[in-house]
Amino acid sequence: MLAGYAYADAVTRWLSLKRQVMLHTALLGAAALTMPILVGEGWRPQGSEEPISRILLLLTATIGLPYFLLATTTPLVGAWYARRFQAAAPYRLFALSNLASLLALLGFPFLIEPQLGNRQVTWVWSALFGIFAVLCATLGWRTLQAGGAGAAPTAPPAEAQKGSNQNAAAPQAAVGSAVPTESGPWTWILLSAVGSAMLLGVTSHLTQNISSAPLLWVFPLALYLMTFIISFDHPRWYLRGLFLPLAGLSLPLMAWLSDSLALKQVTPVYALGLFVVCMACHGELARLKPAPSRLTAFYLCMSVGGALGSLFMAVLAPLVFDGYFELYAALVVAGLAGLTLPLVREPGVQRLLTRAAITGVVLLTAGLSWQGVKGYVDAVRFMERDFYGVVRTRDNATGGEPFRNLIHGAIAHGGQLLREDLRMAPSSYFGPTSGYGRVFASLPPGPHKVGVIGLGAGALAAYAKPGDDWVFYEISPAVVRAAMAEFTFLPQFPGRYELVVGDGRLALEREAPRQYDVLAMDAFAGDSIPTHLITREAMAAYVKHLKPDGVLVFQATNRFVNLMPVLHNLAQSFGMQAVLISDSPPTVDGPGYWLSSTDQVIVTRNPALLQAPAIREAAQPLQPDPGLPVFTDDYVNLVRILKW
Repeated sequence: MLAGYAYADAVTRWLSLKRQVMLHTALLGAAALTMPILVGEGWRPQGSEEPISRILLLLTATIGLPYFLLATTTPLVGAWYARRFQAAAPYRLFALSNLASLLALLGFPFLIEPQLGNRQVTWVWSALFGIFAVLCATLGWRTLQAGGAGAAPTAPPAEAQKGSNQNAAAPQAAVGSAVPTESGPWTWILLSAVGSAMLLGVTSHLTQNISSAPLLWVFPLALYLMTFIISFDHPRWYLRGLFLPLAGLSLPLMAWLSDSLALKQVTPVYALGLFVVCMACHGELARLKPAPSRLTAFYLCMSVGGALGSLFMAVLAPLVFDGYFELYAALVVAGLAGLTLPLVREPGVQRLLTRAAITGVVLLTAGLSWQGVKGYVDAVRFMERDFYGVVRTRDNATGGEPFRNLIHGAIAHGGQLLREDLRMAPSSYFGPTSGYGRVFASLPPGPHKVGVIGLGAGALAAYAKPGDDWVFYEISPAVVRAAMAEFTFLPQFPGRYELVVGDGRLALEREAPRQYDVLAMDAFAGDSIPTHLITREAMAAYVKHLKPDGVLVFQATNRFVNLMPVLHNLAQSFGMQAVLISDSPPTVDGPGYWLSSTDQVIVTRNPALLQAPAIREAAQPLQPDPGLPVFTDDYVNLVRILKW
């Protein structure tokens, strides 16, 4: 987007309208020739590569040019409009474009994705881009034919200029106003950067620290887009006397609630905070919008600010911070810049009172943020951050028995009892009455070959026996280091084990059949299984590695997604049987305190195993969803399986 806005600014500054249209038409044609935006097999990863650069290269090679040209539309077409009609800058089109973005954001997961597969979506989008390219090129040539080749206006029409000088909130300013003398590129950049940083900070905090509920990230982005729509639609919607004080109250409140995990209570506060802070930033940007001659520069500065805020939150913060601390930085910066910039030129005594209030807000927010950071790291023994999240370990003696937890984001992913004679005892989600416990109790005498997708603390190794041969697949290097440094399951492993660092499914697809007796699916991103691990193609890779009488066990415990009909369909499509083991151990002091309630699904072609007493007494049939298709790499309907 930054590149697109920079291009629009450059061509309108340095090229005649004719050359602008010719160049843009050529680029649109080149992009149309790259359709459809299907990814070739050559991009398929091995699973162990460094992910960031590969993802960026993939996106650049597939959607880079089309997205670049889409990003030029608002500033470039706006400049053509002002040039053709010698009119005030059509800033209201910016509100309209953000409204369209909001509709697409909400429509895709709820309307489009449930109806179409990925390939169908790709073909439809590619066709629509072709139509867009024709319309955009036609618009440019019609503008040229209409006599818009003259110089761009350097100031808004007299009526608009008069209205904006008399009253910044006059209706005429909805489409263009003279720039107030205190505004400039740095002000535009900083206000935009604060809004962008707040968006990413709140989204990361809600989805990583509080809950990994699917589609939760859609809500903050929708609010962010709404603030642009409201601010740039008409000046009357931005009430400075309302939004700036609300922003000042919201910042310390958000910092105060940062260590709360109560999703239903915290989400409204964070939603309101994000909304009012972004309304303050984007409302001030709308007040400072310049004359048509600086339209593309204004959009470019907003894009620079958005990119800087995003780069800090998404690139620099993970390199600088071991934990999810970027929200605290965003809150403090929002107080320093988001409140100070709009009010820096308040007159006389009001300026002193305003500065005192802002200072109080910033100091209170910083103090409460520091308390949040301390709570996050309190009693943490190990903390490391990589591309896949933050991994922490923390000791806890609740229930009378010392226990060490492995925490990924906000979710505890098992752990280990610390008493010497209990270190290899099953605990957390892997107790004796869990699905895993019942499967291992029902296997014929060993040794056994076992595969585990998702290492965690290595707690499933409590069931390993001398002579066993186990393979652990783990995508996160930080998880591997935590398991080796903080837990003894692997160092004290009684048999032979192999550790494969990389995506488990991709590793299984490229390996020769392993002939596993048991294959455990225990990979989680936060609180849910990544969807590429529950498709028909993934199931084919699992079945390839099982013995004919082998068993596949899915960890299906989830607060937000009902995986049972998905797993039922996968089992049926491969002619296998599936049963559910729901385990709810009683809470008692001692080692039993660290046994967790869990749902696990056993999938096998071996009816004798399912008739083993340990499994038969607890097995429940999976409840199918008659209208739910089998999930594939091309089709996943997450909305359909949400627990509303």
